[in-house]
Amino acid sequence: MRLNTLKPAPGSKRRRLRVGRGASAGQGKTCGRGVKGQRARKGGYHKVGFEGGQMPLQRRLPKVGFRSKIRPTRAEVRLHELALLEATVIDLQALKAAGIVPERTERAKVVLSGELSKAVTLKGVAVTKGALAAITAAGGKVES
Repeated sequence: MRLNTLKPAPGSKRRRLRVGRGASAGQGKTCGRGVKGQRARKGGYHKVGFEGGQMPLQRRLPKVGFRSKIRPTRAEVRLHELALLEATVIDLQALKAAGIVPERTERAKVVLSGELSKAVTLKGVAVTKGALAAITAAGGKVES
């Protein structure tokens, strides 16, 4: 096989249909546009989804869902994930370094999920009431 011998498969390329060249050419008179109406006219254009004045489908259906813009910058940390860290002083940078929260995280919050057996000190990380009680019960503290 050579590049100069390549050609399309037989039947894959069709010739352009020449419309408006008489009845014998196959697309005479109305040229496949039907009879009258906006689409039969020259320049008869309407937007995608336009239904001739009827309320379009995308407007008849209810709006659904919401995507928060700040969600990628917020993260939740569970108590048992804090237990996995070796450091006793934990801040946002330590959580990012350990891979517990994503790099884009700006604020993190510790929630009560799992158990914490060692004493840790949290700095600059928000804490729920239940998580605060669990941290103080384990001998840790939370600094703002």
